[in-house]
Amino acid sequence: MTDSPKDDKRPKRDDFSGNRSESLAKLDALRRAAFQKVRTAPNPEELARRRSLLGFAKWALPGLALALLSSIAAWPEISHLVNQNRAALKEMARLRVESGNMENAVYRGLDAHNHLYMITARVTHQEGPDRVDLVDPVADIELAGNSWAHIKADRGVYMQHEQTLNLDDNVVLYRDDGTLMNGPSADMDLKQDVIASRDWVHAEGPFGKQDAQGYFLDQHAGIMQFTGPGLTVRNDDNGPPSMAARLRQEGAKTEK
Repeated sequence: MTDSPKDDKRPKRDDFSGNRSESLAKLDALRRAAFQKVRTAPNPEELARRRSLLGFAKWALPGLALALLSSIAAWPEISHLVNQNRAALKEMARLRVESGNMENAVYRGLDAHNHLYMITARVTHQEGPDRVDLVDPVADIELAGNSWAHIKADRGVYMQHEQTLNLDDNVVLYRDDGTLMNGPSADMDLKQDVIASRDWVHAEGPFGKQDAQGYFLDQHAGIMQFTGPGLTVRNDDNGPPSMAARLRQEGAKTEK
């Protein structure tokens, strides 16, 4: 028993159908339209535009390739600079600026004799455009003849335009010649290398020991003066008596 055409359930494709005259006619029409299309030659302006594009591509593509090769070669240096910038950012992160406060601040300058000085402080507070209040200030001063001085205190006031530094509480001055001075306060003229105080001071050094009610120190001129009544103990006072002292002692014994 054979199936009738109506009972045939096999899939059918339209492109395999027997009547393809319509589709062939469409294809023939498209082909004729393509042959009938007239192509015009480009005008001089279009040719110039194409020529400029080709010239640009001729130089741009090799330049781009060279830039890529250069970036590959320079990448280690770029990476090194990036790491340096990260280190600098970490260092800057240590400086916190909140309401005019700054930690680990550094101020540098030159005096009238072109000697360098540097002031550091654990905490600073900006009071206006000129005054800076300091906590735990430390001043390092370069002196003539490659010598130096180091002075620190618990509190201080730095006037930037005037180049003055006023120190209070536990002021300690040390110079590389061995001079050590302690007192409650000191005023510094950084521009002229002058340090002075009207409070008591205890000084020790190669000369001996000195207690006084004040002092004046001109580090450029090499002048050290102590003011007010005080106690002086020189190093040679503890040594053997001089010839004049021995003669005085012998004369006193003879008179007896």
